[in-house]
Amino acid sequence: MSKRKLSNQQRERIAKNQRRDLTGSDHSLVPESKLNGLVISHFGQQIDVESTDSETAGQVVRCYQRSNLPPLVTGDRVVWEPGDGHNGIIIAQGTRKSEFRRPVFGGEVKPIAANVDIVLVVIAPIPVPHVSLIDRYLVAIETIGLDAVIVFNKSDLLEKRDRRAAATDLLAVYRNLGYPVEEVSAIEKKGIESLRDLLSGTNAVLVGQSGVGKSSLINNLSEKQLAATGLLSEAHEQGIHTTTTSRLYHFPTFNIIDSPGIREFGLGHVTESELFDGFRELRSLAGSCKYRDCGHDGEVGCALKAAAESGEVDPKRLSSYFEILDSIRNEAH
Repeated sequence: MSKRKLSNQQRERIAKNQRRDLTGSDHSLVPESKLNGLVISHFGQQIDVESTDSETAGQVVRCYQRSNLPPLVTGDRVVWEPGDGHNGIIIAQGTRKSEFRRPVFGGEVKPIAANVDIVLVVIAPIPVPHVSLIDRYLVAIETIGLDAVIVFNKSDLLEKRDRRAAATDLLAVYRNLGYPVEEVSAIEKKGIESLRDLLSGTNAVLVGQSGVGKSSLINNLSEKQLAATGLLSEAHEQGIHTTTTSRLYHFPTFNIIDSPGIREFGLGHVTESELFDGFRELRSLAGSCKYRDCGHDGEVGCALKAAAESGEVDPKRLSSYFEILDSIRNEAH
């Protein structure tokens, strides 16, 4: 991209060409003005920005960002201005009120969505949902103070796979902890309206394994094809990645960011204390053990052990806690 300085006359001509390309008409953009926008998708060095100024609202421009800015993610509020040709230049980033992060290769933690209120943890009968993965998501969500909703997608497959009892038991664990649980089926037209009502007035991000139907869920919520969908690998019943970059979709009363699917979710960036607090049923037990240095590993007077034996804490969740704790300690060494 050329870095030559544009004259005011050149900027006006670029702005006019740009709005003709976007809207087919010659109005709206104010030459030389800086514009507010919303990052709706990210493609390496190129970023799609949707204008949020009243006169140009909804127009999408492929932009580059200035090198002095931090990496931007879907959901970021930005300030941009017309650049060369039909592209734009992002010149400033707005303050993030929240961000959802996930670990990437090498232990680095990378934001994938900004300014969200709710994280939808999407699971399905296939791939088989694992308590440990669900709990890892929930710990990450609890740690950054966002609301979590568990969406059990493709619930119509339970009858075919004879897995309803296992799914009912699994979902009951999280319902008992106070997490909203939505069972959804596109084929049976089940749960879609309820989920729409729950999301009203929010910005949400979808997370989950590949193949759980996140993109299909977006299409069902919108009642039209917005996102590309994929199939399961028949050999391994694992999802095939169809979403390769986070993308924001607008709905009448809410927004959703679809994120790429994963098969693992590490918590190496979370401290042992944050992990403990991330299990909401364990928080009230902090400091309740007989001995201050209790390792919660069968010691006499351990509050966690007693809570599991009394049914106050689900044994599967406690087992999940220890599994994640071991993984965090292993990653630290």
